[in-house]
Amino acid sequence: MNQTNSANTPVLPTAKFGSGPLPSQARAIIVGGGIAGCSIAYHLSKIGWKNVHLLESGKISSGTTWHSAGQVGQLRASSIQTKINKASAELFSRLLEETGHDPGWLQCGGLQLATTPERWTQLQRNAAMARVFNVEAHLITPGEVKKRWPVINTSDLCGAIWLPGDGRVLPGECTVALAKGAINGGVQVHEDTPVIELIRRGSRITGVRTAEGEITADQVILTGGMWTRQLGLKANIDIPLYPCEHHYVITAPLEGVTRDFPCCRDPDAGLYFRSLDDGGMKLGAFKLRSKHWAVGDEVPNDFHFGLLEPDWEDFAQPLASHHHRLPGTKDLEIVKFINGPESFTPDNNFLIGEPSGIDGLFVLAGFNSAGIACAGGAGLYAAEWLETGNMPADLLSLDLRRFGPRHNQT
Repeated sequence: MNQTNSANTPVLPTAKFGSGPLPSQARAIIVGGGIAGCSIAYHLSKIGWKNVHLLESGKISSGTTWHSAGQVGQLRASSIQTKINKASAELFSRLLEETGHDPGWLQCGGLQLATTPERWTQLQRNAAMARVFNVEAHLITPGEVKKRWPVINTSDLCGAIWLPGDGRVLPGECTVALAKGAINGGVQVHEDTPVIELIRRGSRITGVRTAEGEITADQVILTGGMWTRQLGLKANIDIPLYPCEHHYVITAPLEGVTRDFPCCRDPDAGLYFRSLDDGGMKLGAFKLRSKHWAVGDEVPNDFHFGLLEPDWEDFAQPLASHHHRLPGTKDLEIVKFINGPESFTPDNNFLIGEPSGIDGLFVLAGFNSAGIACAGGAGLYAAEWLETGNMPADLLSLDLRRFGPRHNQT
């Protein structure tokens, strides 16, 4: 199994799938081979769909998936999103046995910290909700947090939630495992096959156009990450998401830190952090003010395994907060600065479903830097929706149709 260390993180997947002959007609064309597209492909194969083709402009997991943090937390702010993330954790835990490809799943557990009475109240409510949906969750004291993360400063903590079923994956390898599972079920994967545009006839999407010609399809499934918006715009369809710069740093190993430490979130400070296999750490943040990637309406088509330039000034405050929470990092070498674009939506919930007034198109995108944790389960719900033609659960808070055209303006 690939392991994470300060030299190789984020881990590049090594599997290659190539591209066989493209069909002229398909039951379903999936546009985008990141974690969302491969999850839908996997789940459609499980329910027996045939003549399904996944088209990826670069390589499987390229784009935003490969540089993701890889944390899989089950507990979310709503009941449906908690169900979705729980399904992701359950899926990732069985992929190695099922597909023979190691997704890097490690059930190390997760911690969510509270530093204010208001946050502590919220976490108590979330823990009660989690138990309703069979997500194991325990409210613990600052002292118990210290036992699980001995290098954490707990002086200002009110408490935390301990989630034993949380874990982490290698994002690229997890995506490859899903792709191999889909292939085992009959899906055909085509790398280096960019989709130039969606083919629209009136109010229906009837297929896609590639450099090798048109493919007609009963169903086009758009899972193109930060490219999704511009593909929609070419067909006069509003899909409101936009890439923002998302930063984390990789540190040298810190004495006392092991690979089994829980994934940790400090929402009051907007921080997340976890250990690497060599005792180094990944320190990330969601800043109070986001920074969009200034690319206008066109994300570069060849931005496959790319990263953006480091922005130390923008990360200064989050890094200071990390130094407060993890005092041992103050004098620790920072080995890498990872600045990768992630697609965000106006309300920080992802997009699933059919655009208003359009037939033949289904969207799953805009994961707000939580794609790894959400996409496994989201692919399951998307496949069920596609199979029956009906929303399989109360997904209204995630339904693409909650937005109007004005939300798609830059």
